[in-house]
Amino acid sequence: MAPVKLAVVGAGLIGKRHAQHIAAEPSLVLSAVVDPSPVGEALAAELGTRWFRGFAEMLAADRPDGAVIATPNKLHLANGLEAAAAGIPAIVEKPLADSVAAAQELVEAFEKAGLPLLVGHHRRYNPMIQKAKQIVEAGRLGRILTVHGSFWLMKPDDYFDVAWRREKGAGPVYMNFAHDVDLFRYLCGEVVSVQAQESNIVRGNAVEETAVIILRFANGALGTVNVSDSVVAPWSWEMTTGENPAYPQQDQFCYQLGGTHGALTVPQLELWSNPGKRSWWEPLQRERVPFVPEDPLRVQVRHFGEVIRGGAEPVVSGREGLATLKVVEAVKQSARTGTMIAIA
Repeated sequence: MAPVKLAVVGAGLIGKRHAQHIAAEPSLVLSAVVDPSPVGEALAAELGTRWFRGFAEMLAADRPDGAVIATPNKLHLANGLEAAAAGIPAIVEKPLADSVAAAQELVEAFEKAGLPLLVGHHRRYNPMIQKAKQIVEAGRLGRILTVHGSFWLMKPDDYFDVAWRREKGAGPVYMNFAHDVDLFRYLCGEVVSVQAQESNIVRGNAVEETAVIILRFANGALGTVNVSDSVVAPWSWEMTTGENPAYPQQDQFCYQLGGTHGALTVPQLELWSNPGKRSWWEPLQRERVPFVPEDPLRVQVRHFGEVIRGGAEPVVSGREGLATLKVVEAVKQSARTGTMIAIA
């Protein structure tokens, strides 16, 4: 079959990675980079594809089979609606939009057009997460009672030289916790309420630097997530999984899942259990569950091609991205009001 033609809209950090993976995947062709900046022009030249300043300019010259939208959060709605109006399936980077209302509008536009809409929660495609889900669904942890996630790392001062990263919606709750809560929803089920507090005592930008979040799941499990982009530390997905070589990998964990018959760490997939009677007086057994690693961003774009061909259903649909965004928005509301927020 002919390769699927994908355009990348937005040539920032994540857009560049998408473009590189598409260009390297035999089942895909990088048909264009769409970005008005010199960075976009340079990326297109580097990868041997065409460069366009805007979506309409691209459509006038060529029509891709799908688009990967990796622009700043506040542009996701407008860029996504352009794709839907043109009849082009899309992956929209997370968060799906900068508000639940905007995300709802985007989801409904693609549904009305009968087009696939995927959301860039790429960590679900990681073989390690797929194995963790198998462990949970096989009942090896028993009934899940509690989960914990850490996102502690230091974003350097020059990261914030880009203006939109200092603005509302660009803090670690939207940019980073969104990934964590999406995985917890994937592994543990729907979140029904949240409670949170935030602070920005270091940089004083309009966005939070630190947040502490409590989650209640529909199955009765409880979770906590501790988020900060101002702490020098090894405990985050970025620093522990080796998913992105830009971050120095550390031999630490970022998630813990606890159940009545065992506990699991991520990314190591160390499974702890009692071989006999379940008791704190009994020996613990530690098992390292093997998996074959692969870059989830590459798996995601390959999957997108399969969806466009009609051979697969989206792993992370627009509706899934919307559900995760509802949790994120509830966290922000809880931090503003100091109250627990129920999620419909």
